[in-house]
Amino acid sequence: MAAVNASVHLLEQVLPSVVHVRSRIPERHPSARLLGIERMGSGIIIDEAGLVLTVNYVLVGASEVTVTLLDKKEYSATVVRHDFRSGLGLLRIEATGLPVLPLHPSRGLAIGDEIFLVASVGDGQARVADGNVTVLGPFDANWEYVLDRAIISTAMNPGLGGGPMLDMTGRVVGVVSLNLNEIGKFSLAVPAECFLEQRDAFLADGPQGMGKRPWLGIFCYAMDGHVVIAGLLPDGPGDKAGLRPGDVIVSVDGEKVTDRAQLYRLLWQREPGAAVKLGVVRGRQRLVVGVSSGDVVQFFA
Repeated sequence: MAAVNASVHLLEQVLPSVVHVRSRIPERHPSARLLGIERMGSGIIIDEAGLVLTVNYVLVGASEVTVTLLDKKEYSATVVRHDFRSGLGLLRIEATGLPVLPLHPSRGLAIGDEIFLVASVGDGQARVADGNVTVLGPFDANWEYVLDRAIISTAMNPGLGGGPMLDMTGRVVGVVSLNLNEIGKFSLAVPAECFLEQRDAFLADGPQGMGKRPWLGIFCYAMDGHVVIAGLLPDGPGDKAGLRPGDVIVSVDGEKVTDRAQLYRLLWQREPGAAVKLGVVRGRQRLVVGVSSGDVVQFFA
């Protein structure tokens, strides 16, 4: 366990509430091509009756999920909900009296504040790392994902994604999602309020996927004020419409596109299934490609 500024007493309180999550995904599921058929992550016990919060990419498409506590007790878990907007997922195990970590909105954080991360490394073990908050602001990624407010810190995630980012009083202010490679920006966490403000929706009856979200199935990067397609998910809406890696998307229904987050938000203003006309530069050609956007929640259900 790495040395951290948190006290030994605080760590003793926190560690039992961080669990190991292991999932199996059928080979036929569309997420298997991207994320594999066996996935592992960390999780946070947020309710003594067995609710475990983690990241969505560990759970999506799972046919079997196992949760292992710090004392190495194993439980079969049920996926309660996954949310493509926030990137969070919720599990339930049949247990009571579990040690809980309190969730707390991250709005009280400031740049420079100390935080620490706890992550499972499997076999009932966890690791800890500390650092400081470096960014509190928007974040967008290459898979049609935007957080209006992300938490980025200098702490490198010491294990598997889905564990807690905690303030120095032991409150969970975020769920660690990714390691980042930029100097001084090492880990990304989804703010705790992404769950707290949607708790009723996470716990509501109905399909495992929350809501709906228009989606093209593209992976893209921004370069010099342009958005370039790096890849496409096979059989996704963009692939079926004939988009290609290397295409530069310059407009959506005639509205100019200059960055990745703007592209996503323009798409999300529409309903899944809506016809979208993308202005595309392909080599020396200027094209208009018609795409019928899909619903990412339904596609990965």
